[in-house]
Amino acid sequence: MSTDSPVRIVVVDDHPLMREGLRALVASLPDIEVVGEAGDGEAARREVQLTRPDVVVMDLHMPGTDGVTATRAILQTTPSTRVLVLTMFEDDESVFAAMRAGASGYLVKGAQQDEIIQALRSVAAGHAVFGPSVARRIIDFFTGTAQTLLTADLFPELTPRELEVLDLIAAGKSNAAIARQLVINTKTVSNHISAIFAKLQVADRAEAIVRARQAGLGNST
Repeated sequence: MSTDSPVRIVVVDDHPLMREGLRALVASLPDIEVVGEAGDGEAARREVQLTRPDVVVMDLHMPGTDGVTATRAILQTTPSTRVLVLTMFEDDESVFAAMRAGASGYLVKGAQQDEIIQALRSVAAGHAVFGPSVARRIIDFFTGTAQTLLTADLFPELTPRELEVLDLIAAGKSNAAIARQLVINTKTVSNHISAIFAKLQVADRAEAIVRARQAGLGNST
């Protein structure tokens, strides 16, 4: 990107008011322009192919193709484009899924306008940008116990939430017990377990427990 050219952005959000708000935010800025918008991840992928923006402002939870999947697809086909996540969600699973997909920045909706503008400029310039609450989560993760880091290295394909579920499976917890401990419903637990089996390429719970315990999991109470 030329230093004399404005930062060209595509806004991806399933709420029209949010897209309009971002357009209005940068309308008076000479160094940032909106060149496209989309309401879901698949439309975002097509829009990026057409416009080749410098930055995509990406929501995560949308109908159809979600923001994490869209981010991964966009960066595979248009690696020069940067992705700045702007979402309501700041849980570990969302943050680390976005980072694994290749996002260069992560802000939570409600961020100050100046913070969003500065993040757009910084991400376009090649920097990584994270809002204060998100940065705290990242610091907490990387300053965690050696076991936590080791486990993340052993199972890089799993999300942080899936690692939690696998740890509890290895500890012998039932789906109902896992749901109570993580304060989620049993259907969500079942979905996480199905994803774990697929990612680890194991046939059943017993095989997953063996893999997990070999990695040192299963000590949760």
